[in-house]
Amino acid sequence: MSKKLVYRVLLIFIFFHSCISFGNTFKVGKGSLDKQLQRALSTYDVSWDSLGFYSAQSMPLGNGDIALNVWTEQNGDVLFYISKSDAWNEAGNLVKLGRVRVSLTPNPFFNGAPFQQVLHLKDSKIEISGGEGPQKTKLTIWVDANHPVIRVQVSSPTAIGVKVKLDPWRQEAKNAPGGLVSADVVIPSTKNEIVWYHRNDKTKNPNLMNRTFGALIEGKGLIKGEGNSLQPLLPGKDFSFSIFSYTAITQTPGNWMTQLNRVVEKNSSLDWNKTFAEHTQWWDNFWQRSWIFIQGDSAAGDVTRGYVLQRFKTACVGRGAFAMKFNGSLFTMDNPTEGKGKDKVTGKDITEPVDADFRAWGGQYWFQNTRPMYWPRLAAGDFDMMLPLFKMYHDMLTANTVQVMEYYGHKGAYFAETAPFYGGLPNIKPDSKGSYTFRYFTPILELSAMMLDYYAYTGDEKFVKQTLLPIASSGLTFFEEHFPHDQQGKLLLSPDNSIEMYWDVCNPLPDIAGLHYVLDRLLELPVDLVDMKTRNNWQKFKKLLPEIPTGFKNGKRVILPYVDANGSTAHNTENPELYAIYPFRIYGLGKADFQLALETFNERLIKRTGCWHQDVIDAPMLGLTDLAKTDVTLNLTRQDKRLRFPAFWDRGHDYMPDEDNGGNGELGLQKMLMQCDGSRILLLPAWPKEWSVNFKLNAPYNTTVEGIVKNGKILKIKVTPESRRKDIVIFNNKAAM
Repeated sequence: MSKKLVYRVLLIFIFFHSCISFGNTFKVGKGSLDKQLQRALSTYDVSWDSLGFYSAQSMPLGNGDIALNVWTEQNGDVLFYISKSDAWNEAGNLVKLGRVRVSLTPNPFFNGAPFQQVLHLKDSKIEISGGEGPQKTKLTIWVDANHPVIRVQVSSPTAIGVKVKLDPWRQEAKNAPGGLVSADVVIPSTKNEIVWYHRNDKTKNPNLMNRTFGALIEGKGLIKGEGNSLQPLLPGKDFSFSIFSYTAITQTPGNWMTQLNRVVEKNSSLDWNKTFAEHTQWWDNFWQRSWIFIQGDSAAGDVTRGYVLQRFKTACVGRGAFAMKFNGSLFTMDNPTEGKGKDKVTGKDITEPVDADFRAWGGQYWFQNTRPMYWPRLAAGDFDMMLPLFKMYHDMLTANTVQVMEYYGHKGAYFAETAPFYGGLPNIKPDSKGSYTFRYFTPILELSAMMLDYYAYTGDEKFVKQTLLPIASSGLTFFEEHFPHDQQGKLLLSPDNSIEMYWDVCNPLPDIAGLHYVLDRLLELPVDLVDMKTRNNWQKFKKLLPEIPTGFKNGKRVILPYVDANGSTAHNTENPELYAIYPFRIYGLGKADFQLALETFNERLIKRTGCWHQDVIDAPMLGLTDLAKTDVTLNLTRQDKRLRFPAFWDRGHDYMPDEDNGGNGELGLQKMLMQCDGSRILLLPAWPKEWSVNFKLNAPYNTTVEGIVKNGKILKIKVTPESRRKDIVIFNNKAAM
């Protein structure tokens, strides 16, 4: 057993001995983190003691909008890619801002002395060190949680030289599917700074035109050197520099530069110590929102690590201008072995090197792949990270409504399963052949359900009026006016997709379940948020909805994916009938007709987890503890073996590092511990006895639940506010309070 593993095991033992043996939850408040919580987090800090090769050996870092991949190459140079949530190029792809290289002379990371690169989770910083004791040189990187700036500090016991260089990136214009992608521009300057930008001026797409993104590097005591570099006049012991990133849509590059200079002026004079303290406070508050720390068998620590690191990655990218990307997030990297299909003659795999701008499945958002990162934010209490998703789709609404009227001659709107950040819909003719995403109208219903949960958890009435109701009402109007009625006067959803699985079918389960679920939840809204006319219209529409389609499979009564279960070819590997369990929670534990839901799950066609497959969520929703544990363990340990960071997940159906594995793993683990249904809070619905846990999760009505569980029993529980304790239901009958 390695020293590192022994140390990790010892930390875990100390942590759980203090927390579980004595029945203590963490003591948290508005101040700094409780020491026990700090120890628990430090257990899952990521530490490397050897140099890397290229960006596949990188660590993630970010402030919610600006993100980095940080690695140390074999020559001891420290490099990082810079990404930003709104850096969309002419082709509609989300790309890097640039790559920065830091070289020290003499290099303390390349002289045989002990080397270490550590990601500290508590305050979201990376420390890279070489040497021992008083001879140790440190390089520290952090992305300010409250300001648009990257900070880098170098501290050495002896005088050294430093060189900060912008590595050349997109130097030539290239043809791409979305049009000509222009080269990056490094601005000539006599000042002691490096400034560069990318500008979309070679596109006919008005949603992308004139978008300009880039950054400025400056450092105290650093002057312009050769090429795109900064360095000091003389060696020294302490150096620091900052990188200010900025995106804007401007008429000219000069306008962008003027605005960037204002950002630099506003932030360059900030006190580093003060801003780092405020940065640390933001992360303290973040970690206090919720936690899950597990002890038990060999999988317990790995699952905890996967959960903690996935939530950390989400915090690094989740507060930007647009929703998170499922296919690599902001952490895409160089990939020398990207698959390009098979050779027609030899049958061998064809691989082709791609750079860090590349991501399979492109720049568009696929709603089914985007949702896994967002549903877990509710129980985690990361409500601020849901707002960019809601805003992005709300911003699509007006244009999509216009297109629905233009194409179909009626009111309402929907969101395409696949769409760029600015929206848009296909014009589907009556004779258009079926496809994976044509006539796939479900996303607006699931988004409405998610927003209803957001309101239930936060009580944000302004959000209901400004965001939820416009989107949900537009979606309901679309369904009401787009489809005909059958002979009984019921809405006839035909032709309509049952997600991507079955094309152009009649009365698909996801849309029927979504309509029932969303309408029921909307009708529960307070009377002061919805006028009586609207409420009456919803009640009338509710009566027109078809019933949940059911039938028999292998002699078992089950929910059907659509009305005629024998009429369509399966085109994907999904179980649309299970949408009645998740995301539209009509069936489940403690609900009516539970056996119907259980049999439907048991008879499902596709039995898989990982990536966007949802067995990992359906299993705990049905109380299937063993399967839930197996699936959650796979999701939260499914590292891409080509990548060094333990929570850079295998690409699955998507692209590396895939975010669906981690997002669905988060949600599955939360559902094993706690499920909420209206005012009820179900604890331990699918929790294995062999896992002890210290947890804090969020529930509707601004509620938090903290607890200690050991051997299937709850040793301690704290509900805030205390008035919500009456709504707790211990689903494990052998649990004791």
